[in-house]
Amino acid sequence: MPTEILMPALSPTMEEGTLAKWLVKEGDAVSSGDLLAEIETDKATMEFEAVDEGIIGKILVPDGSEGVKVNTAIAVLLEEGESADDIAASPAKAPEAAPAADAGDKAAPAGGSAAPAPAPAASQTSDGTRIFASPLARRIAAQKGLDLSQIGGSGPHGHIVKADVEGASPSATKPAPAAAPAAAAPAVAPASGPSTDMVARMYEGREYEEIALDGMRKTIAARLTEAKQSIPHFYLRRDIKLDALLKFRSQLNKQLESRGTKLSVNDFIIKAMANALQQVPECNAVWAGDRVFQLKPSDVAVAVAIEGGLFTPVLKDADMKSLSALSAEMKDLAARARDRKLAPHEYQGGSFAISNLGMFGIDNFDAIVNPPHAGILAVGTGVKKPVVGEDGELTVATVMSVTMSVDHRVIDGALGAQLLQAIVDNLENPMMMLA
Repeated sequence: MPTEILMPALSPTMEEGTLAKWLVKEGDAVSSGDLLAEIETDKATMEFEAVDEGIIGKILVPDGSEGVKVNTAIAVLLEEGESADDIAASPAKAPEAAPAADAGDKAAPAGGSAAPAPAPAASQTSDGTRIFASPLARRIAAQKGLDLSQIGGSGPHGHIVKADVEGASPSATKPAPAAAPAAAAPAVAPASGPSTDMVARMYEGREYEEIALDGMRKTIAARLTEAKQSIPHFYLRRDIKLDALLKFRSQLNKQLESRGTKLSVNDFIIKAMANALQQVPECNAVWAGDRVFQLKPSDVAVAVAIEGGLFTPVLKDADMKSLSALSAEMKDLAARARDRKLAPHEYQGGSFAISNLGMFGIDNFDAIVNPPHAGILAVGTGVKKPVVGEDGELTVATVMSVTMSVDHRVIDGALGAQLLQAIVDNLENPMMMLA
């Protein structure tokens, strides 16, 4: 029986994507692990692998199709001995075309009688563990009465494929649990401003260009609106004297010149944050709905501006890495972020983030916490200012202003102040970070 190939969820937050390019054509034979297509998510372009073997019988969604919902059928896979004639006799059907922002409604391609929506590629056990299995494997498991949670997957990334369920017997698995009732659809957030039509009427007669939102901008708008509305932010501000750090950085860069390494002030800020999270471990935490997860390693996210949006790649175990290693890793992540070549695991996670606009001449600003992070450090530029020295005399120092936005559900004021003090101590005494 022909099997639908579904639009995959390539990241936990993906709801739709663009099918940028097919890497196979109708009639091609594919095996588990073969590359089928390139798919653009809101963050990156990623390759989609086959999880079953067979013949590509029909491509339902052409190259360049935007707004393809996760779990929509994008192609039909034929088993050995089947032909394209079997597709019309099967329940598989082409998806309805999603409405485009710059085009009218399109009729869905013909593909047989209506059928229930296909099962998603991932489901959950009663304890919340996700199960990834191909539609064909699910169908065979249902026919044989197998419990997928008791079967190991041999496909790409541990997916359960046809071969895994064909060799299993019902006695080797526990009875499948009764289907849980469908979860209620999440409530739609109320509009945060005037509608498109209202704004258009306000500017009727004025010349303007209408710019459609891409996936990244839609995601940024939704996530940051939710974050600002739902996270109880509070803000802590400090000035940091940078003269000792700048002198130390200059000395290190002279010694590292032969290796082609040049440390930035941002590299020191990342290291200072990573070390501070170890010094105040209660702040190395994230909000997890009805509890807090306190992390052991210092995984620090750093905002990187790209055309049309931003990424926050995560430097994992940053407290364990040298300044030169952090510098090289940050340059690599930033370069691939600008090319939208980061994998999801490279920009998800972390407990705290850093957003540095000092390079753009910004003195200070307040950043929005990116959930589930506990906070974000907004970094301004270093400027010469008059300061009172330890001996009481007026002198001039290079001062950088920082603001730490904190999720009050995770961190209280006094604890946040301890973390910011540790960051200040590390940056004003940079030799401490190497101890």
